[in-house]
Order: sequence, then structure tokens, then C-alpha cells
Amino acid sequence: MWGRSVARDVILTVGAAGAVGLAAQIAIPVPGSPVPITGQTFAVVLAGAVLGPGRGAAGMLLYAVAGALGVPWFAGGSSGWPIATGGYLLGFIVAAALVGQLAALGADRRPGYTIGLMFLGNLLIYLIGVPWLALMTTMDLPEAFGKGVVPYLLGDVLKIMLAAAVLPGAWHLLNRKRPG
Repeated sequence: MWGRSVARDVILTVGAAGAVGLAAQIAIPVPGSPVPITGQTFAVVLAGAVLGPGRGAAGMLLYAVAGALGVPWFAGGSSGWPIATGGYLLGFIVAAALVGQLAALGADRRPGYTIGLMFLGNLLIYLIGVPWLALMTTMDLPEAFGKGVVPYLLGDVLKIMLAAAVLPGAWHLLNRKRPG
């Protein structure tokens, strides 16, 4: 095992940001909504569960700041602070911290609990993203909910199930011993 080191933490944090940036490139426009369907929430909850609250949240903060500063890794290769969807990005940071903390407390040891903690992470993303969407557009809260949550629910269930399924393998990769 590598043990805890600054270099390892930096690599894992940058890797988490990169994973979300890569997942953002799976972007499907939703008619009538400024929020595309992406793979981001999959990567956010998985990074939080695997890396813990500090590194998970740091990875999401790095993702948001680097994208705002010009790295073209937001949905569809965009960059700059996204006015309408910026709240979701802030939600990523808080969600990764929450999922990471709950995982560190053992809530990722059984499949049902893992799904629950990832569901809570997704819920937190919506709790921050939807009011932001309403505030930054002409939508009221019910309309923002309809355009910023409802079209994504089935996909979120699938992403949570997939993230919960790959979590044990991700843990194994993170904690395996180096050869020789």
C-alpha cells in the first residue's frame, strides 16, 4: 500500500477532478432546460465514497475552479462559470464531502447503505443546484424543479446503481499493493 502522502493525495484529487471532467463529456441536451444529462453525478458520488470527504471535496473544488478559469471540461467541453448551472457545481463539492464523510463512517459497507449515501449526495446536489437555477434564470422554483430535476431522475437512479456496483472495485484499486 502506498500509505498517505501529499503526492498521492494530489494525484487522487486531480484524478477525481479529471474523472468528473471526463464524465461531463457525456452530455445530452434536454429540450427546454439549460441542464444537460451528463455522467458527472456518477463520478462525484463515486469520488466522494472512494476518496473520503477531504480529497473528494477537494477534487470537486478543483474541477469547478479549473473549469471556471478556462479548462474546457464542463459539460460538452465548455468552460467559464456557467450562470444557470453553477449551483450544481457547488453542489458537487458539498455532495462529495457528505458522501465521503458517510462512507468514512461505514455507510458504504453494505449495498443498501451505499445506495442510500449516494442518493443523499445526489439530493444535496439538487438542493443547491435547483434554487440557483431558479435564481439565475427567469424560472420559479417549481419550474426549476421540473426542468432541473424531473428529467434526470431515472438517469440518476441508474448512475447511483452503477456507482454503488463499481465502488468495491474502486476501493480495491485504491488500496492494492504496488508490485515488488
